[in-house]
Amino acid sequence: MSKNKTTFFYLSTCTTCTKIMAQLNLPKDVIIREIKSVNITQEELTEMHALAGSYESLFSRKAMKYRSLGLDKMELTEADYKKYILMEYTFLKRPVLITNNSIHIGNAGATIKAGYEALHGK
Repeated sequence: MSKNKTTFFYLSTCTTCTKIMAQLNLPKDVIIREIKSVNITQEELTEMHALAGSYESLFSRKAMKYRSLGLDKMELTEADYKKYILMEYTFLKRPVLITNNSIHIGNAGATIKAGYEALHGK
């Protein structure tokens, strides 16, 4: 994945992701990356980590498998967060927008606003 490309990572069955995609009014040149049909690659996760600063910030504790695997009872390390995100798409906090060497993770209002501004200017 080129650092000059804008990429939007989302889950097509997530209505929140699809609503955010519409709110962001993604330009035609944005790479739209559905994470269930094609797993997150090591390279993609490495780039996300470099921009986010930690794997934990990319990890979703809302995933149903978080509790079913007993992860909520464990003390996870950065290596664990990385392993689980690569193992199962549902552990990536979403959506993720990478643009202009910045990353916007999740669905908080401020995150979506910052992502929109990064895409379209203020």
